Amino acid sequence: QVQLVESGGGLVQPGGSLRLSCAASGFPFSNAVMSWYRQAPGKERELVARISSAGGSTIYLESVKGRFTISRDNAKNTVYLQMNSLKPEDTAVYYCKALLFREYWGQGTQVTVSS
Repeated sequence: QVQLVESGGGLVQPGGSLRLSCAASGFPFSNAVMSWYRQAPGKERELVARISSAGGSTIYLESVKGRFTISRDNAKNTVYLQMNSLKPEDTAVYYCKALLFREYWGQGTQVTVSS
């Protein structure tokens, strides 16, 4: 069955970095558009970054442009989110999503930015 397993979250100080990973299985990963979303307490889930199936096209939430980078390794069935210069407002649960005829979601990983 389809599985998306996020990892790499944690507690980091403002200005720090984290790299999230999402390991996929159960579907043809190289054909899927992959995205990272986040949801902060009391807020709606929002798109953070998206990458095309071959990795040649990306989009970002305006507030993370220049700080976050989405990438993928189709040989490893994994999508990444490199997060630099983290701010307290980046605190949220981060979710991985695959889009291939339908949506598949991971369980989420908590990112907390605090001193």
